[in-house]
Amino acid sequence: MDTQDLYNLSPALRLMGTGLMLAMAPLAWVWLRNKNQPTARRLRVLTLVTLFLTFDLVLFGAFTRLTDSGLGCPDWPGCYGHASPVGAQQHISAAQTAMPTGPVTHSKAWIEMVHRYLATGVGVLILTLAVFTWRERRVAKRGHAGAERGGHVISPWWPTATLVWVCIQGAFGALTVTMKLFPMIVTLHLLGGLVLLALLQAQAVRYTQAQDASRRVALPAGTWLLLAATFVLLWLQIALGGWVSTNYAVLACSEFPACQSSFWPAMDFREGFTFWRALGAGLDGDNISFQALTAIHYVHRLAAYLVFAALLLLAWQLKRMPAMRSYGLWIGGLALWQFATGLSNVVLGWPLVAAVSHTGGAAALVVVLTGAIFSSRPAQARVGASKLSASTS
Repeated sequence: MDTQDLYNLSPALRLMGTGLMLAMAPLAWVWLRNKNQPTARRLRVLTLVTLFLTFDLVLFGAFTRLTDSGLGCPDWPGCYGHASPVGAQQHISAAQTAMPTGPVTHSKAWIEMVHRYLATGVGVLILTLAVFTWRERRVAKRGHAGAERGGHVISPWWPTATLVWVCIQGAFGALTVTMKLFPMIVTLHLLGGLVLLALLQAQAVRYTQAQDASRRVALPAGTWLLLAATFVLLWLQIALGGWVSTNYAVLACSEFPACQSSFWPAMDFREGFTFWRALGAGLDGDNISFQALTAIHYVHRLAAYLVFAALLLLAWQLKRMPAMRSYGLWIGGLALWQFATGLSNVVLGWPLVAAVSHTGGAAALVVVLTGAIFSSRPAQARVGASKLSASTS
């Protein structure tokens, strides 16, 4: 019986060529539409386009995971050693005949490979950002004329860090396949995609501040601390949500606000939060217990109450400040969106649309809160004028 190599790099160049072709459309659009603009403006627009496409990639990654297509091609980076499922039809048909519902079927193979094509295209765009940012930085250092032609370019270390991160993210994508959807690896892969969004959003904000000569908004110390704390809580909640999804624990509680007709159902926290284990495996090597899945689900739900309250409080605080009003409205709206889609997942039996939308809401919150963080700063404590005058009299 033939065995399939987990890593087969023979189609790698063809896969990269596909990614390059996909990236050419947005690259051409950005450069032609802004051909009379400074290079810095073109890089800013390209950063925003890359951010948008990365957001789409995160959504499609969720779709890939939720349709159980993560092993649609059981090797990496190609599909049975081919650059597309077309060349692997014989292998896919044999696997589908053996197991008609998967994990390998023709539709799942295409979903998985389209995800890889999109990821490669985003990687090309991020590589382009890094190369051109370094190039323009060197041009600007040659003289004032070069600086005027190029405009203000952000530090090239930003796109360089993003390029390094997308390479790490690609490695986790490979491990997701070769380690057979190992829950911790899949969760880290999800978090890595959101970190990529945060890095690109930070660069977009930096470009906006540079081009518009705008400064970071000074927030009261308490409000800025609430913003930072909510940002941290959001990441923790996303990690818990990823752990729920990758362990297929969403349906462990199918009612709200109770779970299994109790507000404290039977739970096994030790098994549920043993992170380094195979998909579906428990501590004793058997299948993971229902009590462990319940613990995974319920901890995410309990944390959601705290994060939801923090988001609404932050939205109310920011909405009162004209310079941050749009951030407040977005945060409040997305908090309600997350509540609605999360509740839909529970009471409607985890429908695909609600599940993907819930991931999209989390990704949007990362983008908005990152924007708020990089658009603001804590206000400096100032000595009152009356105290100053009293000291000099």
